[in-house]
Amino acid sequence: MSGINDFIDNEVKNNDVVLFMKGTPQFPQCGFSGQVVQILDYLGVPYKGVNVLADDALRNGIKEYSNWPTIPQLYVKGEFIGGCDIVREMFQSSELQQHMTDAGVPVKAA
Repeated sequence: MSGINDFIDNEVKNNDVVLFMKGTPQFPQCGFSGQVVQILDYLGVPYKGVNVLADDALRNGIKEYSNWPTIPQLYVKGEFIGGCDIVREMFQSSELQQHMTDAGVPVKAA
């Protein structure tokens, strides 16, 4: 399990924005992952998508890593932001855009 944990830790720490999701940004394989991809794409935020469907150990490992039971999971500058509902609520209140800006992640002007 430590190999998966190291992989996750590396992705989280070496990418400003990383989304652990079902499918890929080009082809999300669940509605919740798709919604977060749409939000990130709308904001023009550069991010890395990690497909948890590619590996069962990864799918279970990310849940343990974050202590969060669902996927997708969004990380910004090493910080766990949340899943689809939290990301959507933060986006609708402009809190997500502000958080990205505060973290030094470029966001496209609305």
